[in-house]
Amino acid sequence: MEYYRYLYLSEKLEKKRDKVIDWLERNRFWPGIHLILLPQNEKNQLEILNAAYLLQPDYPKEGLFVVGITDSFENALEFVEKISQEVYDKTKGLDIRKFILMKEQEG
Repeated sequence: MEYYRYLYLSEKLEKKRDKVIDWLERNRFWPGIHLILLPQNEKNQLEILNAAYLLQPDYPKEGLFVVGITDSFENALEFVEKISQEVYDKTKGLDIRKFILMKEQEG
């Protein structure tokens, strides 16, 4: 898994960023954690995934690009809305994938 340089985190997780990422990388369970991902299907913009899916032995983690980590599905929905609004405000369009990848490369 790769993590967005400007990773969106829910308020509860901001101070626990490194710990949450470490748990995700080590396949540890953290109740309620949801990931906002750039989908592998380039036609889609964002997807929300309950981190519990990552505990499945055969779940493909390679190629996952994590844009945000939240402590609930509801917060994940709010972040998708927030990200969409931010992209629209800055580009007057909604190509979220392009915006995020461009921002990631600018570093």
